[in-house]
Amino acid sequence: MISARISGLILSAGYSGRMGKFKPLLKYEDETFLSTIIKKLLPVCNQIIVVTGFNRIAVEREIAQIKDKRFECKIQTVHNPYFQRGMFTSLKKGIEYIDESGWILYHFVDQPDLPQDFYKKFVLQIEDDVNWIQPVNNGQKGHPILFDTFVKDLIANANDSLSLKEVSADSGITKKFWECNYSQITSDIDTPEEYENLLESNYE
Repeated sequence: MISARISGLILSAGYSGRMGKFKPLLKYEDETFLSTIIKKLLPVCNQIIVVTGFNRIAVEREIAQIKDKRFECKIQTVHNPYFQRGMFTSLKKGIEYIDESGWILYHFVDQPDLPQDFYKKFVLQIEDDVNWIQPVNNGQKGHPILFDTFVKDLIANANDSLSLKEVSADSGITKKFWECNYSQITSDIDTPEEYENLLESNYE
């Protein structure tokens, strides 16, 4: 049983320019990337915040169609009117709406292929004496990331021109790197070719 309170935070605000199609609504195993990720986060998160920007209405409609009404109250959309300024502004907007959660599970929208058991094992890595937990596969760091309220406050107070990587370099952050067997943590679905590779790997 997970004792820590965890909020899921998904960024779904960008243009998906290199893909040529809106990534949150691309299909994976008969569902959209966004719906797939939300449903995997629901069992381990007390709330889920989805930050919108470009194509806001389409994202809100997609979330409204999630069938399991038991979890409907756990999902909230937040619009970032400044999403054009970069991903970090969407992250900052999202954490404004996080409740008193001890931890935030920060998730990109283009990682729909992580299995459900990844999340169950990932949240079990939470410890009281760390602020940041990141999965590693074969020596390569990946996503999603878990961080606590200390890191959340650093992000909230940081300049919009910075990045999460820069903020995470703060010497006050104690990090834990979890070596795992999930190669999907390093996936980055930005182009049509990468999307095709994702679909092909799913049928192997």
